[in-house]
Amino acid sequence: MPKDNLIQKKSFQFALQIIELCKKLQDEREYVLSKQLLRSSTSIGANIEEAIAGYSRKDFAHKLSISLKEARETRYWLRLLKHSTITESDVNSYLYDIEQIINILTSIIKTTREKDY
Repeated sequence: MPKDNLIQKKSFQFALQIIELCKKLQDEREYVLSKQLLRSSTSIGANIEEAIAGYSRKDFAHKLSISLKEARETRYWLRLLKHSTITESDVNSYLYDIEQIINILTSIIKTTREKDY
């Protein structure tokens, strides 16, 4: 993984952290929310990887837009966990990390689209 690609690195590290959280959730017998959270959070980085391999700026922006949607969905699942009685885990650090990812993706998409016009 390139050292200078911040969003690629952040999304990968975030996915690893969520994998550990989902293991805890499954230990607490919370399977449905755990699967949704795992799917959306790991999809962020997968779509970033696809964007990097995109064949055009438009394709790049499109794949990053999908990553952004998955990040927003991940934020939703984390907010549900925070405000429910499902887990004792503190999700504030995950919420902070996903906000950073959302902000970075939004900035990259905006810059990419501005360069197209």
